[in-house]
Amino acid sequence: MGKNAITLVAVLALSTTTACGPSPADVEEIKKGQKEILAKLEGLDKAVQQVKAAQPVAPNRPQIDPNKVYNIPIGRSPTKGPADAKVTIVKFSDYQCPFCVQAAPLVDQVLQAYPKDVKLVYKQFPLTSIHPQALPASKAALAAGKQGKYWEMHALLLENSRALGPEKFKELAQKLSLDLPRFERDMNSPEIQQQIDEEMQQARAADVTGTPTLFVNGKRLMNRSFDGFKQMIDAALKA
Repeated sequence: MGKNAITLVAVLALSTTTACGPSPADVEEIKKGQKEILAKLEGLDKAVQQVKAAQPVAPNRPQIDPNKVYNIPIGRSPTKGPADAKVTIVKFSDYQCPFCVQAAPLVDQVLQAYPKDVKLVYKQFPLTSIHPQALPASKAALAAGKQGKYWEMHALLLENSRALGPEKFKELAQKLSLDLPRFERDMNSPEIQQQIDEEMQQARAADVTGTPTLFVNGKRLMNRSFDGFKQMIDAALKA
């Protein structure tokens, strides 16, 4: 509260008390009460200013250089498309992220448009602080991959992104005719957790902070549209 507001309170108080013609003793009592009110208001104003001053300033996000080329290893990550493709799309994604679900058809469209020249590498980047089922979903996808059904599970997880949970993972595994005991063992295996940890480290090394984040031959995709993909892919093929 500023000084103008404090003064206004005082004026209003005086105007309301003088209208009825109080006695001198009443006036002195009112003045005393006004001083106490003003002192409390000034104290409150100082406290508010101290709280504002103490609030931390949100750090600025690092500037993204669209021309920077990151070296992102394929490693053990699932891939789709020709192994010898000239262009590699790397996608860091989260199965509970609605924007990742929306981006999936676009990536499929790109792969269909460049069937011989482009391959996709899918990297697990579960945002565990806001998506509690993202990490187990990544484990479910990789566990299905142990039985040759990664992309089938991948598609089902995206279709059911709003209903993910332990029973849903089991239901999807049964739908794919997976060996359920083996699926559950693999989901909880240190090997799969290690792979996810590795891919999250790769994400941090590539300055990835959210999902989906996509790279075309190591360069970050800034224009997330078919035309944006096409421009970068055609440039890479000409290089």
